[in-house]
Amino acid sequence: MAGAAAPVAEQPASVAKWFVLAVAIIVLDQLSKIYFNGSYQYGEQREVIPSLLNFTLLYNPGAAFSFLADAGGWQKFFFSGLAFAVSGWLGWQIVQRQFSCLMNLAAAFIMGGALGNVIDRLIHGHVIDFIQLHWQQSWYYPAFNIADSFICVGAALMVLDSFRQPRS
Repeated sequence: MAGAAAPVAEQPASVAKWFVLAVAIIVLDQLSKIYFNGSYQYGEQREVIPSLLNFTLLYNPGAAFSFLADAGGWQKFFFSGLAFAVSGWLGWQIVQRQFSCLMNLAAAFIMGGALGNVIDRLIHGHVIDFIQLHWQQSWYYPAFNIADSFICVGAALMVLDSFRQPRS
């Protein structure tokens, strides 16, 4: 039979590893935020790689790129609810063995990152960001954190997986 093979369903015991990975991401994210929130003053920048990478402490009450940061507070509940809904759906798909191994990895990354940021929103009212990429002193990418990184990598893995799956 020619063509790509369908993904093989995982054994029930191996499904738990994706949730363990998501929890490990949450722990790593929260430990990094505790460190930066306790070791830096708000707005303080420390150069790590000249003309490329700083560590800085910034707070984001909105979403990516401070979207809706000035919305008055309701966005905290909106983004938290959205993160719970997406994480719940992804977790359910893992449990139902609907995903390939690569998609499970992507889902674990997204769940861990999304829930790591939810913890910030519920405890602090904002997300703690501390990684700042820039080019010399002329261009700065908005600050982000480990949770954001896992969400982005997870999304990229989902796109990659969509190209790998056979069309029905």
